[in-house]
Amino acid sequence: MLASITPVILTYNEAANIDRTLQRLTWADRIVVVDSFSTDETLDILARYPQVEVYQRPFDTHATQWNYGLSLVTTDWALSLDADYSLSDDLVEELTTLDPHGGADCYTISFKYCVFGKPLRGTILPPRAALFRLAKATYIDDGHTQLLNCWGTVAALQQPILHDDRKPLNRWLWAQDRYALLEVQKQLENPSERLGWSDRIRRVPGLSAPIILVYCLILKGGILDGWAGWHYAFQRIVAELILSIRLLEAKSHRDLNADV
Repeated sequence: MLASITPVILTYNEAANIDRTLQRLTWADRIVVVDSFSTDETLDILARYPQVEVYQRPFDTHATQWNYGLSLVTTDWALSLDADYSLSDDLVEELTTLDPHGGADCYTISFKYCVFGKPLRGTILPPRAALFRLAKATYIDDGHTQLLNCWGTVAALQQPILHDDRKPLNRWLWAQDRYALLEVQKQLENPSERLGWSDRIRRVPGLSAPIILVYCLILKGGILDGWAGWHYAFQRIVAELILSIRLLEAKSHRDLNADV
């Protein structure tokens, strides 16, 4: 199966993460990286890996960026990875057991969130469809992120991806504000009945932050992870508050324009 898979990675200023991701992909004959014109050391790190092919494209949306990367894949299977994802050894071993010609057309993979290398007991991230037969899937935009639209059979892998983002705080805050603007657009363009329960909660500014605190620390056991668990919970609270502020701002602008 491994010979039938091409990993695809999106990058933009991922020098703090990309080396760890690539170290877990030494089994891949070819790795496609779509870079949005990084200005840090990302490209220098990518150049150290002979199996990596870098294609630069201005970023517009996640779905179009991913689909561009998939258009460059020549194998039957693609493995889509963010630059702060690492494959666990057990996951790589599980990949070797799959039949590239039978079984499912798309596999979802769960996450184990890490804070500076320390795995947490839980995460708010749902499993993601990341390994798929190229002829059976495409990406569509969904708020600040993307969804994989698969029209084949779907199964779940048992072993996790390690999510270990070590970008500096100012870069993380920049990304969260950018994501919030896209999520606000999703909120304003869709009626409640077309949104999931988490997005409906976010329509009430400030409500999601305390819910996330309880969810991360209590329901997901983050309080047992010590400082790493608190770090993750605080990150999620800040992200929700940024979204609430941006949503209030957008609604105010909309009301003002309606009065003109």
